[in-house]
Amino acid sequence: MSARTTTPWPLVALFTAGYLAAYLLPTTVGRLDAALPLSATQAGAVGSLLLLGSASAGFLLASRVDRFGPRPLARAGLLLAVAGYGAAALSCALPLVVAGMVVGGLGSGTVTTVAAARIAGRPDAHRVTTLGLLGVSALAGGLYLTIPHLGPAHGVPPALIAVTALLVLPVTGRLEARGPATRAVRPTGPLPGRGPGLLLAAAMVLWSLAQNSLWGVSGRIGLTQAGLDEVTVGAVFAVALGAGLLGVVGAGVLGPRLGGALPIGLGTVLIAGCIVLSASASDLASFATGEIAWNTLYPVVLSYVIGLAASMDRRGRWAVLVGSASSLGTACGPLTGSLLSARAGYPAMGLVLAAGLLLVSVPMTVVARHPRRSRIVVVPAAEVPAPALTVVEIPVPGAPAPDTVAELPVVEIPVVEIPVPGSAAGRATAARLTGDAVGELAGLLAESPSAKDPFAGRPALAVPAVAAEVPGFAAPVVEVPLDTAPAGRDAYGTAVGAPGPASG
Repeated sequence: MSARTTTPWPLVALFTAGYLAAYLLPTTVGRLDAALPLSATQAGAVGSLLLLGSASAGFLLASRVDRFGPRPLARAGLLLAVAGYGAAALSCALPLVVAGMVVGGLGSGTVTTVAAARIAGRPDAHRVTTLGLLGVSALAGGLYLTIPHLGPAHGVPPALIAVTALLVLPVTGRLEARGPATRAVRPTGPLPGRGPGLLLAAAMVLWSLAQNSLWGVSGRIGLTQAGLDEVTVGAVFAVALGAGLLGVVGAGVLGPRLGGALPIGLGTVLIAGCIVLSASASDLASFATGEIAWNTLYPVVLSYVIGLAASMDRRGRWAVLVGSASSLGTACGPLTGSLLSARAGYPAMGLVLAAGLLLVSVPMTVVARHPRRSRIVVVPAAEVPAPALTVVEIPVPGAPAPDTVAELPVVEIPVVEIPVPGSAAGRATAARLTGDAVGELAGLLAESPSAKDPFAGRPALAVPAVAAEVPGFAAPVVEVPLDTAPAGRDAYGTAVGAPGPASG
């Protein structure tokens, strides 16, 4: 089965584990605010530190996945996530909680980097990204329905993230231990499309900042402004993430048929409207409508952006850098949302974020319309010049399989054609190729009676000619017709007895 049809489930699992912390951010920040001596702004700052650690890992490891190897790097990231989120979940000491969140964020970012880099090198990068978004949306939706029933402790969300990382750890055995020393398909140049890539990365910082500024305070909007309880808010989030599953499925079915500009540009404009509606929600209907519509569109646009970045560099560097830029904006989102809502209120915050999204939709659409894709060249696996030998496949007699062959190099030997002696062309060619001696011999042959009819049934004497001007090849042969008739059998003695007088 080809790589185009085989689903890389280990990469999908890594994608899910890496992105889960960002998807559970509203309930994580909300519980830090409620269960620990932190204000809403301080809780948002802790969430920002978590995502900042994730973004930092992406920036540091963007071009080093092959150097360290996908398997050890993914295992290190998952172990960091287990240790960091586990410590934050089990401790009530504020410094240890904050440190655990940051370490866990580093682990999540490392896992996401490995997944993004390996997915970007596949021909079906958009399909695998869609499956990853489906996985994390489904898991996060189920957890939003479960978390309210596990008690009010602040450690429930980070504990679930740690358990997920621990469950994904065994699948890393199916990854490569080391990155390939050479790649059969490799882009030329250090980093293609620097201008469009940097523009897309900068736009993604602001795009993700706007998304996660709302997402980081969505729980508080539902609890305080819309007057809902935690169970209802969790149910709304679960339904919203379920709608996101439908959006991702639709994006996977459409694939590249719509191009990249329309889904990215129009989708961002529609998301801006959803943010305004959700931020100004005052009851269940408006809050649910805004959140569900927003979560339906958000993963669709994100999948197209990731696919666009992956197409710009097959080694996955732009995919990782754009993803890290997105994580940087995501990291600043909770703190930005907390500050804006505290200073101006939730509705004003929604208007500011929507305006920012409308601005960044322009450069993102431009890059989607005119991406600079990496140029692909094919090189030998050992990266050494291959000898230019023609190979003929000769089946081995008695071989069990038809594809068991012996490969022998074919050497082409040039052939020198010498016209029949006796003609003018014959004399000229013989003189040119073999020197004066053969030229004189050809001239004598031209005057002989046999030159008039060189093929009159007479035998020919093969005289090797010295090919002085063609060294390294077999010498041509000059056929000299004989004027005598063939001798009879009686003209020769036998080869048994020694020559001598006949015995009496």
